[in-house]
Amino acid sequence: FYFGLQLSSQLLGGMAVVEERLMLLYNNNEYRLMMKLRFIFAGFLTLLSTGAVAHPHSFIDMNTTFVAKDQQLVGLKMVWVMDEITSADLLYDAENAKNDSEVWKKLAAQVMANVLGQHYFTDVYRDGKPVKYLNLPTEYHLSRQGHQAVLEFILPLAEPQPLAGKPFEISTYDPTYFVDMTYKDKTAVHLPPEMTAQCKFKLMTPKPDSSLQAYALSLDKNDSPGEDMALGQQFAQRVSLQCQ
Repeated sequence: FYFGLQLSSQLLGGMAVVEERLMLLYNNNEYRLMMKLRFIFAGFLTLLSTGAVAHPHSFIDMNTTFVAKDQQLVGLKMVWVMDEITSADLLYDAENAKNDSEVWKKLAAQVMANVLGQHYFTDVYRDGKPVKYLNLPTEYHLSRQGHQAVLEFILPLAEPQPLAGKPFEISTYDPTYFVDMTYKDKTAVHLPPEMTAQCKFKLMTPKPDSSLQAYALSLDKNDSPGEDMALGQQFAQRVSLQCQ
């Protein structure tokens, strides 16, 4: 699997700013791995970006838990398990480092910077309007699970949202459908104890028609979908959260 796709210097500069802000969360200003990692994660960002090519050539299994406080939704705790091929470069670089080591912290900062560059790959809507969220996660962590890399983070809403009222509509996807980001089933979405009495959710999986499926399957790594197709969105699952 090839990660050697090149980003523009402007985009890499933007990544560096986000990386620096993330590293401050660990009070660590040393960048011994910066140059070594930049090539790997520039490719990772290209793979997970709106400029990447289509059809799912990479796969992420998702798990999401709603985060609530004082009868308000304050964020989403996400766990992304990457497929073994996507994980290969990350695990190779980490070698035998312990999960809580500085190596993993720096890897996590790099990967998280890439995810933030694509707005968490997540849309949150309520009453037809986008719900804004903060540019930095309140926490994040990267670890190894066998031969797979696991990214965990909390996506914080910019302003707490009252649970009661219109439903929340949440989708997480790669717009190009190069990366398939899916929930295995509804057991991958969780309500915390403080929400179970008043909230319910539905996980809706789209059923694209045969022509769209055939089009996606026809695309290889060197093909791109039309920019106006929003191909990934048409395959994206949607979580609808309704609270009383």
